Amino acid sequence: MSWISFHPLLTGLLAIMHPFFVSVIDISHNEKAETIEISIRTFTNDLEKRIAAENNIVLDLSRANEKTKADVAISAYLNKKFALTANGKNCKMDYLGYEIQKESTWTYFEVKNIKQLNQLKIQCEVLFGINPQQINIIHVKAKQETKSFELIYPKNSTQFDF
Repeated sequence: MSWISFHPLLTGLLAIMHPFFVSVIDISHNEKAETIEISIRTFTNDLEKRIAAENNIVLDLSRANEKTKADVAISAYLNKKFALTANGKNCKMDYLGYEIQKESTWTYFEVKNIKQLNQLKIQCEVLFGINPQQINIIHVKAKQETKSFELIYPKNSTQFDF
């Protein structure tokens, strides 16, 4: 067995032995629609734990009969833990919904009436409190340019200029 074929196996075993505490946040400015489109990917069990801890509720995102309850809880939690300021103005994020893909939950938001995006400030404490090794990886796309940044606990803010 060569190192190339062994490497993915080793990486997989390390991931099982040492869990990751990561969220991935993709933000894209849609010039044509004049919107900022946001998707937040978290591990489902971590999101359920944080919502439960903050709201004293038990939530199972995989249960279809709890979808309305989940929508309310996820929207409230993420609007509290994640905020954008575009071009110096606080943004109102409209919750669009969520979907589960394997062990991850994708949550979607939209900010309307953003013609140009020159500066984006981000406040992010998504999943803070689960583990002190929490990392929130943020990717922002605007003006045909993509920029990325890692917010490693306890750092909770960053800014992108375009």
